[in-house]
Amino acid sequence: MREFLSIKNVDLSFNKKDLKISILKGLNLKVKEGDLIAITGASGSGKTSLLRTICGLESPSNGEIILDNLILFNNEISLPTEKRNIGLVVQEKVLFPHLNAKENIEFGISNKKNKKQLSNEMMERLKIIKLAEKYPHELSGGESQRVALARSIVMKPKLLMFDEPFTGLDKELKIEIYPEIKSILEDSNITSLMVSHDLNEVKALADKCFYLKSGKLAEI
Repeated sequence: MREFLSIKNVDLSFNKKDLKISILKGLNLKVKEGDLIAITGASGSGKTSLLRTICGLESPSNGEIILDNLILFNNEISLPTEKRNIGLVVQEKVLFPHLNAKENIEFGISNKKNKKQLSNEMMERLKIIKLAEKYPHELSGGESQRVALARSIVMKPKLLMFDEPFTGLDKELKIEIYPEIKSILEDSNITSLMVSHDLNEVKALADKCFYLKSGKLAEI
């Protein structure tokens, strides 16, 4: 498979009072098309900052990020987040409160003629078809997370990133849906990055795993 995501020598730092705190230090990562890469590491090591940097929510001071031959960032270019075609699933389960589960899932594909078929198929595979007419305030944390996951996957972004996305799910449900999630991503040929502390989750889903420490990645 071809190299799809390339991150070269990326530096990211934050200013806190009079201190400059380095988060990423000359970080490098290469991801092949269709792979799911897990990133683990201690709390505060910069895992979420890395995802936010890739999708344009944080601005590095140096380096290069290329996705599918498109330069997202270098010393001359910084593509806006909305033009990067990257999905980000986070713990917060951000759903539109005025839309039911099905409408939330179809929001990003509203211009597609087969949106109902696509949303139904995704809900079936993630075992949430019974939630279709429910609104966010009627859903549990785990149910909301699966709806948010379905909404992101059905849009088929070039890159899909997960930041501890399965934290709200109970152990039995995780074991049940891990194979289905992996199958959906493989069928869609979606390249993915996942931040996780759960090594069982990493083993079930990831093709490769990296450990983030001192601003750099090391393959496990």
